[in-house]
This record gives sequence, structure tokens and C-alpha cells, in this order.
Amino acid sequence: MSEPANPTPETPGPAPEASPVLPETPPGAAPGTAPLTDADADANADADADAAQRRAASFERQRRLRQEPRFPGGPAADPAGSHHERRIRSFQPRRSRVTAGQEDALQRLWPKWGLDIDGRGVLDLPALFDGLPVVLEIGFGMGEATAQMAAEDPDTGILAVDVHTPGQGNLLGLADRAGVSNVRVANGDAIILLREMLEPEALDGLRVYFPDPWPKKRHHKRRLIQPEFLDLVAGRLKPGALVHCATDWEPYAEQMLEVLTAHPRFENTRSDGGYAPRPAFRPLTRFEGQGLDKGHVVHDVLFTRR
Repeated sequence: MSEPANPTPETPGPAPEASPVLPETPPGAAPGTAPLTDADADANADADADAAQRRAASFERQRRLRQEPRFPGGPAADPAGSHHERRIRSFQPRRSRVTAGQEDALQRLWPKWGLDIDGRGVLDLPALFDGLPVVLEIGFGMGEATAQMAAEDPDTGILAVDVHTPGQGNLLGLADRAGVSNVRVANGDAIILLREMLEPEALDGLRVYFPDPWPKKRHHKRRLIQPEFLDLVAGRLKPGALVHCATDWEPYAEQMLEVLTAHPRFENTRSDGGYAPRPAFRPLTRFEGQGLDKGHVVHDVLFTRR
């Protein structure tokens, strides 16, 4: 076969460049990076150590802040400290702004009417309340209902427990302005108070109004009203003492009724075994009013200690 008449000669192009020879990549290093020298390794180690020291220092500062009282002479930040074992808590401590009036009440009245739940000694309730029968209230919010109940029933002492500093100051101020002296404000974990600081059959009643419902199923173990809690409470209540719970979270109300009904040391005040109407001595709280406005149904559960 003959060749084409006008063959197209191949145009030689530039020769391909040779790939650079990279040093072997050390294990764990990014591809194409140069190996670390001893000086680089020492510098990285020093940087890591400095970062760890800064983190540790920051953690220590935060720990000290949590333990330091916000108001000298007032409620302690962590009264039980580390000398009591940690547990799954039924409350979530929260910090929020304290008003000038609340701060004034804390500074003036805490030494007189306040106490920290440190678990280090048993309370002398007759001395603390001048011989009055004592009802324990766990979780009082901003204290409006507690102050009103104290004013309307001056012959009953109320040992009111909470961890919310603005609420503690607010309750002290309300009690002071109302001229009532049958309220004591306890700061800390009510479980430690019941377990470590109260004598057997020391209480004439227990009130738990609108506790945190912990609505998510995985958080139900944090709910306060549980069989183990009732075991502890039963030993601190006198026979015939009233246990009064209230909630606007219906699944929690069902749990309250169920565990109290099942406990052998408590008896429902209702002959039909159901919920009770709100008794006259429990005021309609601001929180409760907000729930009612949203269509919530409030349930009261009243049992006596056998």
C-alpha cells in the first residue's frame, strides 16, 4: 500500500517532568508532609502540655466558682460538697439574676432563717421552730405560695427546701414583709436533708408542689416521687402525717398516684382511691395559673402515713 501524499509529521512535545521524590511519610502523618524532626516533636509536646494546663486551670476556676457562695454569709454554692456521694438528682440547679431586693433579704435574713443542707448534723426542729409542728416543702419556686400558707397558718412551721437562689431571697423577703416567723429556708438537696439531718418521725407533713416532671422517658428516673423516695420519707413522717403532691403534668400525676397507692405505709385520703380536689390551704400559684391558661389539668394527690 502506498503512503499518504502529505503525511502529517508528529510534533514532538515537551518531555514529561520527572515526579519529585518525596521523603517517606511517617506513620500517622498526612501524605506528602515532611517527617517531624526531634525539635518539632518537642515543640508539639510542649504545646499539648500548655493546652492541658490551661484546661486544668479553667476547670479549677469553674470548680471554685461553683463552691464559693454568691453572697458572703448567705446560702452556700454546694453545701454538701464532696463528703456525700453523688446520685441521680431530681432537680437541676440553675443560676439566674438576683434582684437588689432578693440580695438584701439574703444578706439580712439568711443568718436568722436560712440553713445549708450539709449533711453534717441532725436538726433540732423543735428548737428551730419554737415547738411548732413542722411540714417539709420540697421545691417552692419563688415562694409566693409558701409565704401565703405560712401567714394563713402561723401555728405550723414550714421547712422550705430549694436550690434556686433568687427564690430563696424572694421567700425570705416575702416572709419578712408579711411579718411571719414560721418559715425556714433550707438550701441544698432534700434527699440529704431527709437521710442525714432529720430524726425519725420528725415531720408532720410533706408538700411537693409542681416538681420537675422530667417529661422525656429517659429522664423519668430523675422524678422525685419514686418508691425509694417514699421509703425514706415514711421513716421521717409521724403517723397520720399528710403527704400532698400536686402537678399539672398528667403522666407524672398518674405515677404519683400509682407509687403512693402501692406503698404499704401510705393511705389515700380519697375513698375512691383517686385524685383529690385542691384543698383550701394550697393557694393557686402563679405557675399553676399559667398552666391552667394553657389548658393543663392540675391533679392533687393526698395520702396519709399509716
